[in-house]
Amino acid sequence: MQALNSKVAVITGASSGIGEAIAHELSAAGYSLVVTARRTERLNALCAKLPGPSVPLSAEIDDPATAQALLAMAQQTYGRVDILINNAGMLVSGSLDTIDIDALLQMTRTNYDAVVRTSYVFARAFKQQGAGSIINVSSVGAYLSHSSMGVYAGLKQAVEVFSTALRVELKGTGVRVGTIAPGTTETEIFDQMRASGKAVPADKTPALQAADVASAVRYMLEQPAHTNVARMLLVSSAESV
Repeated sequence: MQALNSKVAVITGASSGIGEAIAHELSAAGYSLVVTARRTERLNALCAKLPGPSVPLSAEIDDPATAQALLAMAQQTYGRVDILINNAGMLVSGSLDTIDIDALLQMTRTNYDAVVRTSYVFARAFKQQGAGSIINVSSVGAYLSHSSMGVYAGLKQAVEVFSTALRVELKGTGVRVGTIAPGTTETEIFDQMRASGKAVPADKTPALQAADVASAVRYMLEQPAHTNVARMLLVSSAESV
């Protein structure tokens, strides 16, 4: 197992759900953190609760300046950066006749474009220092086909393919790249779906908790430096996937 103390991790989409759980897990394990999301109050509240060092950056992840700002904040605050967790994402679903196309394109910018930009910015820094880990949060949706979620699933599959290609490109550099694809996980996304009257998968099948995903992310990071957990599919034991 790799020692976690003195490691510095950057986590996107950290104000709720899986990102918030990852922040708690890694902070408790000894990481120093940079956390980012859009909601300033939620970020500040998160940092106040974390047991270890943390600094917030309130920003839009699809802003082209955000990736470089996160890298600079980590380096200026802690003198180094070791880990990037690309977790920020959104879910837009609906039928062909009713779905908001502009919202779909916003999801593309958030769920894929921002992952690519942030991964490249940090991968260049990691390659230069000869070490680092990138974990991109995907989804079981990358392996499934639902008529109302085609764009979401396609973006998550694109993240999987992109991450694999980046991992292969960085072989031998000391930089690890992997993805984790959670199954149905109880987060605020389902609260929003319930409020709009949509069917919620977690109401039919016992779901993962965000802490389950966070624990798996920690497992990926703790493996010896000569290993790379390239892809993890994590689902509830009750889920038929």
